[in-house]
Amino acid sequence: MNEVRVQTADFDVGAEIAALSAGHGATGAVASFVGLVRHDGEVAAMTLEHYPGMTERALAEIVGEAKARWSLIAVRVIHRVGRLLPGERIVFVGIASTHRHDAFSACAFVMDYLKTRAPFWKKEDTPSGPRWVDARETDDFAAARWQEGKTPP
Repeated sequence: MNEVRVQTADFDVGAEIAALSAGHGATGAVASFVGLVRHDGEVAAMTLEHYPGMTERALAEIVGEAKARWSLIAVRVIHRVGRLLPGERIVFVGIASTHRHDAFSACAFVMDYLKTRAPFWKKEDTPSGPRWVDARETDDFAAARWQEGKTPP
């Protein structure tokens, strides 16, 4: 079971994790990641934009790459768009597998690739006005560790 959703609505982390293992007796591990809008004192809100259709396809391709690398039972990626306030959930990545190593590795891979390959645009509302968020070099470095021939521990 693979599911990719881009939505404005919030999500229930517990329900999403439960859904990953429901009906799959072989599931031995579920790993998940939840990204939040940071409280950094400067950002009053963050607006996330995407290109409908293109974004979902990019996320599905990332999930496909993860399934090709590891033995996975289910993958779920939910990414919110629209205006979000500090503390609100932005993204959920959940992986079900028979073994923890595959679940942990695939979860990190999906998140690293999502940060560098998925077409989302972020704008922060700050006291000095709105600003677009540039790609971070640290995100590129994290994704580069997964390139062919490189498999992090």
